[in-house]
Amino acid sequence: MALRSTSTRALDREIGRLALPALGALIAEPLFLLTDTALVGHLGAVPLAGLGLAGTVLHTTIGLLVFLAYATTPIVARRLGAGDPTGAVRAGIDGLWLALGLGLLVALAGVFASAPLLALFGADAAVTAAASEYLLVSLIGIPAMLVVIAATGLLRGLQDTRTPLIVAGAGFAMNAALNAVFLYGFGWGLAGSAAGTVVAQWGMAAVYAVIAVRAARAAGAPLRPGFGGVLRTAMDGGWMLLRTVSLRIAVIAPVVVAAGLGTPELGALQIAMTLTSTLAFALDALAIAGQAMVGHGLGAGDPDRVRAVMRRLMVLGVGGGLALGAALALASPVLGGAFTGDGAVLALLPPLLIVLAVGTPLAGFAYVLDGVLIGAGDARYLALAGVVNVLVFLPLLLLVGGGSLLALWATFTFGYQGMRALTLGLRARSGRWMCLGG
Repeated sequence: MALRSTSTRALDREIGRLALPALGALIAEPLFLLTDTALVGHLGAVPLAGLGLAGTVLHTTIGLLVFLAYATTPIVARRLGAGDPTGAVRAGIDGLWLALGLGLLVALAGVFASAPLLALFGADAAVTAAASEYLLVSLIGIPAMLVVIAATGLLRGLQDTRTPLIVAGAGFAMNAALNAVFLYGFGWGLAGSAAGTVVAQWGMAAVYAVIAVRAARAAGAPLRPGFGGVLRTAMDGGWMLLRTVSLRIAVIAPVVVAAGLGTPELGALQIAMTLTSTLAFALDALAIAGQAMVGHGLGAGDPDRVRAVMRRLMVLGVGGGLALGAALALASPVLGGAFTGDGAVLALLPPLLIVLAVGTPLAGFAYVLDGVLIGAGDARYLALAGVVNVLVFLPLLLLVGGGSLLALWATFTFGYQGMRALTLGLRARSGRWMCLGG
């Protein structure tokens, strides 16, 4: 018993060493959107709803390319675990080059695609115009954001989550200050909020570029792109892209339904989704620790350690979800006032937040297992399971979620997250995802 207790404490220390800095960095990311939401929300329901539409498009775009981190982290961690630090850093550098190239292409395509994409939501003309204003400015920051994602994946694979925390914290502070100045001080409105975020994103990307150059020189890795490595990262990310597509469909579908319910409903959903992202990123800190530790353990050929990491993360994920859910439930009567003064939106929020609070432990279970399987490189299963989850969720949403905003939100919180927990739990129990070696 004493040996087991010591082993558990050692795991907790290692998880904490990786997860706590990752928690700060991950929370800083949705705080960009929380800051925008809080500042824009006081401009009225139309700008808030416009931010909701534009934010959905932006986060879908960035989310589809999150494989730049998720494909890089396990490759880097495995090579590091197998005793190849030069190869580990080189894989990360290839990911950075891929991120920059994709970012430039996506930003250019977005100039032409933004209007038809926003029209698909069928929102009021004023809301669509506000969304277009925010989105067109935000496109300038997409290459920087993708570089940040890829660099974060490199550092996570190298078992370093402190540096992303420092960079993200500085970026959030810059974003908050610039948004307030541009939006209120200069009177730029919604466009000012987007401009502040863009400047902060490029500042973070510049810092990561310096860090990557130093890491490459220290490890003796080349800075030029290795086309084979870039191609491998892109191919490895293909399954992760499909997984992410399924996740984004599940997030977009409620927004489409809510747009048909009315502007207050869409605004309330924007706030609920923003809080969901914040809680999800907090729980994902444990998943990030899982990615790094599982990838390193498999690369080092230590399956017993990998199993122990998974079991401990499951306990911590559910426990963390309970704690976060309890805090959210207590704050639910007053939390909406931090985001908007619109009475119609505020009236809709408290029941949504209670539903979210109850569902957070379930989300915690799903997030940590997602991180374990990503760290193991089990991207194919994650992609196929994601497709199954969406195919079950969408009919359920149409049957149950169209009647009211509360029904819509409950269907997403319990229907979709429940399917994720089921499919990930079955895979984790099977053990088929364990492949040893670098």
